[in-house]
Amino acid sequence: MISRKLYVIFCICSILCSKKTLTQDLETIVITGNLSAQKLKETGRNILVINQDEIQRYPVNSLDELLKILPGIEVQQRGPQGAQSDIIIRGGTFQQVLVVIDGIRINDPLTGHFNSYIPIHPNEIDRIEILKGSTSGVFGPDAVGGVINIITKQFQEKYINEKKQAQVKLSAGSYGMFNQSAYLRLQDKRQYISIGYQKLKAEGPQLRGTTGYFNNSNLVLSMGRKFNDQWSMIIRGAIDSRSFNAQNFYTTFSSDTANEKVSSTWQQVIIKRKTEKSTLEILASTKQLLDIFNFSPAATPNRNKSGLYTFQVNHTQQLNDRNSITLGMQSIAKTIRSNDRGDHEHQHAGIFSIITHKLPANFHLSESIRADWDKSYKWVLVPQINLAWAPSNITLRTSIGKSIRDADFTERYNNYNKILVRSGSIGNPMLEAEKAWNMELGMDLKLSKKLEVKSTVFRRVQQNLIDWTPTSYSSMPRKENLISTGTYALANNLGSVTTSGFEIDLVGGFVWSEKRKISFKRGITYLNSITPTGTTPSFYISSHARWLLSNAVIIQRGNTYISYSSLYKSRMPQQANAPGVSLTRKYLLHHVKVEQRLMQKKLGIYVQVENLTNIKYSDLLGSIMPGRWWSGGMSLSLQ
Repeated sequence: MISRKLYVIFCICSILCSKKTLTQDLETIVITGNLSAQKLKETGRNILVINQDEIQRYPVNSLDELLKILPGIEVQQRGPQGAQSDIIIRGGTFQQVLVVIDGIRINDPLTGHFNSYIPIHPNEIDRIEILKGSTSGVFGPDAVGGVINIITKQFQEKYINEKKQAQVKLSAGSYGMFNQSAYLRLQDKRQYISIGYQKLKAEGPQLRGTTGYFNNSNLVLSMGRKFNDQWSMIIRGAIDSRSFNAQNFYTTFSSDTANEKVSSTWQQVIIKRKTEKSTLEILASTKQLLDIFNFSPAATPNRNKSGLYTFQVNHTQQLNDRNSITLGMQSIAKTIRSNDRGDHEHQHAGIFSIITHKLPANFHLSESIRADWDKSYKWVLVPQINLAWAPSNITLRTSIGKSIRDADFTERYNNYNKILVRSGSIGNPMLEAEKAWNMELGMDLKLSKKLEVKSTVFRRVQQNLIDWTPTSYSSMPRKENLISTGTYALANNLGSVTTSGFEIDLVGGFVWSEKRKISFKRGITYLNSITPTGTTPSFYISSHARWLLSNAVIIQRGNTYISYSSLYKSRMPQQANAPGVSLTRKYLLHHVKVEQRLMQKKLGIYVQVENLTNIKYSDLLGSIMPGRWWSGGMSLSLQ
């Protein structure tokens, strides 16, 4: 394994050798990080944008594997190819990062472990905007660590000018892998219909007495109509089913031979009115999820059924050439019916305003304020201010904002409804909401119109941070279904935790001709989380990476594409009481994909290798990830 220093030098050298650059013009990228269109340099934030071509080219199989190789995002996988992953940004735990599709959140109320189950077909995606740091003033008070903002072609109305499209993908590989994908879109100038299907399946590597199998699939149907030059509507529905080996996903016990099945349905309606000076969006979404977890053949399965119901209205008005305002309201209802956690309901509502200004001397300012009511913590104000100064090739930016997050159903009620619990994680109904202030200061340097270095220092001060801590029986707040000799971890408020760090991102590439190009996204992130006593607290906080170095490259030479990604992670060591169970302190992964396009690029044939150097590693205690994984396949696209 190469050292961290050598890897840092490799990334820095990429900056110094820049001559010609990639075709995408960074100065013209327009994003929706404030719910209204802004140029990237005007937002005052560090935002990473991933487009459709990159999604198709990178050596990944699922959206969580895509996020894992991007700068500044840590994805802690329990299993491969969408089995289960925790998404972490700037040390924010998996429930402190929001996942949003076309303006609607999909974070599951049962547990943040399911937030990577993104019910969308990759071919539907126009781009993904990664907003690093707090975005609570815009997307909701619990956007503590960042936001994964997925924007579809339909939402952007790009289907109007695109041709009809059909695509079929098949691939096979190690561990009995056989993946399938199909996508069809039909449209004219006023309406469209699309259907996408994806199935990822493998027997998986050998584990302790079992195999790491997975069988994950989703089916997405989307329809839209543009009624006239102003009004349009999108209706979308999805069925997502994931069945996988969950051995030691949540415990380190040798008796753990778990398997899990998570099935969900998702419906979304978007009504949009767009004029030259204003945009009105009415968004409604429902999500139903059934989780069946079986710890062992002798155990009674946990059966958890959760619901998420969201309604939101946004109205953006361009006041003049320099000022705009967005007003909105949001209503969220959550439910659970569980033999493990009991039956519960939760409500949340908020109203918000966002004002953006183009000030003299190339200053750009946005202020947002939310008034949120939550069943747990009642009323709270959530402000945020972003400021950017972008005179020419340099942008200086800063942001400060407040966040607040209430506990999910697992943190409050895990193992709460069982008759007898001998060991494991115990929920705590008395948890208080997390509160945090996020501050950051950054500088973006454009080496050309299409090559940029983004550097940021940040600090988050959190109160009442929720995490799991080992707790003796005598200290448990509720003992009715526990035993005095049991080994437990209780969901606790940890008091104060401060997370500080910096990140450096390099985005750009080189171009020698139309068919000779290189594009890349590289990043270095350092994090340190401490309590006032100077110690690193609890399980999930101590498991986040201190050093995270990522590298994603796409090389085009004629009709041949070579994509490469690497990931270096270094963190505090952890060792469980169970024999042979530990958290890999540091590792370096390499993934490679080679694709040849034929028949005027309609047919693609590729070979892909993940974990090229066959590293043995674990992102979370007990969850052993696969070694080297070969695969190959073909794709046929017709327009």
